[in-house]
Amino acid sequence: MRNHVGPITTADYRELAKRKLPRMVWAYLDGAAEDHVTARANRDAFARYALRRRALTGSWASDVSVRVADTSLALPVVLAPTGLTGVAHWEGERAAARGAESAGTVATVSTASSWSIEEVAVGSGRPHWFQLYPWATADGGGHELIASLLSRAESCGYAALVLTVDVPAAGNREDERRTGMGTDTTVTPGRLLEALGHPSWLYHFLRHQRISMRNLEGLAGFAGHAQSVAEFARLLRPQLSWDDLAWVRERWTRPLLVKGILDADDADRAVSLGADGIIVSNHGGRQLDGAPASLDALPAIAARVGDRSQVLLDGGVRRGSDIVKALCLGADAVCIGRPYIYGLAARGASGVEHVLKILRNETRLTMTLMGVSSLEELDQSWVLPAGAVVEPTTERDR
Repeated sequence: MRNHVGPITTADYRELAKRKLPRMVWAYLDGAAEDHVTARANRDAFARYALRRRALTGSWASDVSVRVADTSLALPVVLAPTGLTGVAHWEGERAAARGAESAGTVATVSTASSWSIEEVAVGSGRPHWFQLYPWATADGGGHELIASLLSRAESCGYAALVLTVDVPAAGNREDERRTGMGTDTTVTPGRLLEALGHPSWLYHFLRHQRISMRNLEGLAGFAGHAQSVAEFARLLRPQLSWDDLAWVRERWTRPLLVKGILDADDADRAVSLGADGIIVSNHGGRQLDGAPASLDALPAIAARVGDRSQVLLDGGVRRGSDIVKALCLGADAVCIGRPYIYGLAARGASGVEHVLKILRNETRLTMTLMGVSSLEELDQSWVLPAGAVVEPTTERDR
């Protein structure tokens, strides 16, 4: 019997998105590096924790709002930066930003966005965040390009900067390479046939042509449009150092978050150089396969810098219970990438909004069932290893 209820989980949206997109695009949006070990670990990590439940507390978690990087959010979730979002839906980052706004949060617009910084800002009803890749230009330079991007983002009113530091080189994403997304996007008979099987996607792709490096056109020696993910790889800077972070900090006066940190020592150094926040992330398993799960890296980082900066978790979040576990382990909020892309691909801005509302409602329900009334109550006392024997407690332990 056909299901007429519609999507009610992020997993439902994943199935809708997969049916709507050509295989080549799906490999880019949902794939990961090499054997997907780290991508799976991101999800598996949440299952290693159980949630403590207290009865008859009279608690109803009606408010899950937070303030992160001087930005007020209706829920502890931010849209993570995702490059070339226009391949999922022709409106790309503009639709994602609108969906985030409707749900009471913000999007992080990638340097590799399908729409320019200005185009997203003009169509937005509130300031969003901007993500910066500290790229090099064709002549090996980088600071001129970065300075230009920072100036544009500041002029457009972006409220915070997210500096991604875990991409000195492109990860070995074999799914993309097998389908051609990681090499070139030349039209071949096989690819054309695959695209023809998704007529709505193909129509908008051909009509709007929003898969380009619009943020970088004409800047600092970079010329032309990106024809594939491989075009981005030549801008990466393996020589990126802590001096670059210091250089960016000097030039960006608003909140700065460093994304791609998995080590407490690195988190400590980033904060000492002026970072206002750390985003614990392994790039969704799309970079170093074999890196630890983000959730596994979170507690040590939160313990080291949580009293001096905000800490966000990125990677593997699919449920409101995942969000609660992350907050118990030291996160102030989480970032989601793939889940909102699923909603975007399936239903545009309304799909993004619905995914966020699903997560907000699941978070509130999880907390209420636990006997927790507010986010401020969440700490490590509310989680325990899955399968562990629950030790006796006293009223004093609550």
